[in-house]
Amino acid sequence: MHTTHIPRGAGIAFVLSALFVLFLLVIFDYEQLSQYLLVYSAILIVFIAGILDDKNGISPKVKFIFIFFASILLYCNDIAIETLGSYLGNEIYLPSLLAFPFTFFAIAGFTNALNLLDGLDGLAGTVSIVMLGAFMWIGYLHHDTLMVTIAAVFIPALAAFLLFNWNPAKIFMGDSGSLTLGFVISILAVKATHYIAPTAVLFMLAIPVLDTFVVMTRRIQRGRSPFSADKNHMHHILYNRYEDVKYTVILIVYIQIAFTMIGYQLRDADDFLSLVLFGILFFIFLNLLDQRKRRRKKGEVYSFKKMEI
Repeated sequence: MHTTHIPRGAGIAFVLSALFVLFLLVIFDYEQLSQYLLVYSAILIVFIAGILDDKNGISPKVKFIFIFFASILLYCNDIAIETLGSYLGNEIYLPSLLAFPFTFFAIAGFTNALNLLDGLDGLAGTVSIVMLGAFMWIGYLHHDTLMVTIAAVFIPALAAFLLFNWNPAKIFMGDSGSLTLGFVISILAVKATHYIAPTAVLFMLAIPVLDTFVVMTRRIQRGRSPFSADKNHMHHILYNRYEDVKYTVILIVYIQIAFTMIGYQLRDADDFLSLVLFGILFFIFLNLLDQRKRRRKKGEVYSFKKMEI
């Protein structure tokens, strides 16, 4: 989509500015905000991993190691998934031995899911603002200082970045931006599970989660590794359909807003029904975004015309 060289270090600018403000707030209100120093340090660890990946390239295993140690710091600050929700009136709590592994895989999974979403000018940034805004509101309603503070700092930083990343982009966020953003949003998502239904949180993260699930499922169906690279993500397919970057990004952002509103409405609902609904949406997306069907239909029409001749 770009025929000239585009720098990809914008994450260094907006993440560093956000972290600077967060650490500055700790200095001015040390008694209340110093308890979150481990969380800010965890964000810094993932940010460093992103910088290393942009500069030299690091393997997925090394990224997971960085995220693993960052997740340990979060766990030490009591940020963990403690329950899977309420199903038909029965709350399912995670044992202590499973809480950290489950939290780590959830955080690592979403961090990489948002990283994969960064495929069109302005897409990852705008979708992230929608999710950050939703979690800031939840934090505000439940008087969670950490949720409100992180979201309130990253939203304007992202808005400034989008001035330069909107199509045609003058700069990309790179892994230093997308990895850190995914990690930050996953922190807020885990915190949100303490106040609302976990499946409601799933809806608020819908676009990156559904996109990753659909792409991985399709790769497995084709006998390929679920971690192999391709151009079958939602934004690729919609862009191929409309051939307009801005329209594609705006369309996906509207879908994310709709999912976020659904998630908010389901915040106190039974997780069983919400999970069923999410499963239905997954199968809808799986079939709607299947490019093979279109090619198969063209092949069938061509074969039928050939038979007629």
